[in-house]
Amino acid sequence: MGKSILAVEDEFLILEYLADILTEAGFDVVTAMNADVAIEILEERPDIFALVTDIDMPGSMDGLKLAAAVRDRWPPIHVVITTGKNIGRGTPPNTHFIPKPYTATGLLKVLHGLH
Repeated sequence: MGKSILAVEDEFLILEYLADILTEAGFDVVTAMNADVAIEILEERPDIFALVTDIDMPGSMDGLKLAAAVRDRWPPIHVVITTGKNIGRGTPPNTHFIPKPYTATGLLKVLHGLH
């Protein structure tokens, strides 16, 4: 496939699981454990096709703020938000939401549907 995905998750085991799913599906995967590192990566990597981010993370912004920042600064990047909590605040426009726990099949269905 050759498309690069930035996976952002502060729980190491979940991040590893996510990276394995994406790598096995043929994506090039870059990982970050918080939004601050994710922004640094996005500034350096114009090849990022999609962002998959958790909501609850340490640092200067959570996943919803990261998603909004990506929508503003890098509109071509597709954004997929995941969380195990109720997100009453909703998600930013033009983003996709997948509740945790997600399956590899469910996640890949969303990602393969992005153009």
